Amino acid sequence: MSRDQQNPKGAPPARPAESPGQQRERESHENENQDEALEETFPASDPVSPFIPAKKPE
Repeated sequence: MSRDQQNPKGAPPARPAESPGQQRERESHENENQDEALEETFPASDPVSPFIPAKKPE
């Protein structure tokens, strides 16, 4: 039986119940992973900024 046949409505599989402490820990871990991923892609996300030198004062 394929995965689609096991879950025909496309709903995510049920998770076991979490305690409030487990939920905070999971959310904290997810946030840390997201922050790390953003930091690793940071230079690539900056737009190119060409350098244009200022004119010398007269």
